[in-house]
Amino acid sequence: MTGLSVHALTLSHFRSHKVSRLELSGKPVAIFGPNGAGKTNVLEAISLLSPGRGLRRASAADMTRKAGVDGWKISAVLNSQSHLYEIETWSEGGAARQVKIDGKSAPQNALGEIARVLWLIPSMDRLWIEGAEGRRRFLDRMVLSFLPEHADAVLTYEKCMRERNRLLKDQVRDPSWYLALEKQMADVGAQIWANRHHTVNKLTDAQEAAETSFPKADLALFHIDDSAPKPEQAQDLAAAFADNRALDIRAGRTLIGPHRADLGAVYAEKDVPAKDCSTGEQKALLISLILANGRALANEIGAPPILLLDEVAAHLDSSRRAALYDELCALNAQAFMTGTGAELFVELGARADHLEVTDNDGTSEIRVAK
Repeated sequence: MTGLSVHALTLSHFRSHKVSRLELSGKPVAIFGPNGAGKTNVLEAISLLSPGRGLRRASAADMTRKAGVDGWKISAVLNSQSHLYEIETWSEGGAARQVKIDGKSAPQNALGEIARVLWLIPSMDRLWIEGAEGRRRFLDRMVLSFLPEHADAVLTYEKCMRERNRLLKDQVRDPSWYLALEKQMADVGAQIWANRHHTVNKLTDAQEAAETSFPKADLALFHIDDSAPKPEQAQDLAAAFADNRALDIRAGRTLIGPHRADLGAVYAEKDVPAKDCSTGEQKALLISLILANGRALANEIGAPPILLLDEVAAHLDSSRRAALYDELCALNAQAFMTGTGAELFVELGARADHLEVTDNDGTSEIRVAK
């Protein structure tokens, strides 16, 4: 039994699943079936056992099965550090999702204290060549695995920044309207920078200490605009927000701060920036960081995160695929992996639970594979 794992999962009117129930051993889980059968929907449901909008970042209304119902529900039994938690999350009528832990209402962020969940999905294969926003989200999800309180800091910062941006768009120039907002932004902004640096250091150390078949990534956290101020301490951030107001008013938005951060990576052995690597190398670098996160978290809290790896074998040859499975098992991580065919998971054998997902006239059905 792993230190962090889903032992039971029920989906009710969630996406293509009318009612699907899973009983799991805590081992890795191989999920196979044709495209469109509903495999990724299972992973999305598990991603909602952690704070946020899940791996698709979809609205609650979009997750409802389109069959005359007005809501969905996910129930799970989660083993976390030898304690079993009963988790329920649901939405009715497209409203924001609700959470209960052991029968008691709880804020979403409370999930971060007990469920550490990371994911890789096919759209992230372009992470290194697209915009910085996706890389920030990727990094912040890893930060959350170490520091669940990071979610509150990010939410507070974004709320304050929205209020400040409204003032900027309205051309408000009276400093008194900004001071309290900017102080709060500076305080939590400094915490966000510190949390991100802490996580990058953890990932770097975990990569250095491991022998792995996946390439090491040299990581760097930097500011998008080289010409802008680069404050990261609270006092410096507050001063920079004040000094930059005139420019921000002209732009109608806040131009400096942790929301302008980016994560850079270099394929260390080849000294090639990730954005210039092949598709397969970029995928391997992402997997390397996920594995490093798992190792670092296992060392820190005694358990790796739950991993959601959608179509993970898409750009891996058979030898690297086998190496990935070996590393996941050695890590003792419950990794949920999807693929179109059972042959993609042969190397896992009895080390994993194997599930087949099929489509029955628009409704997903799951059975244990022989």
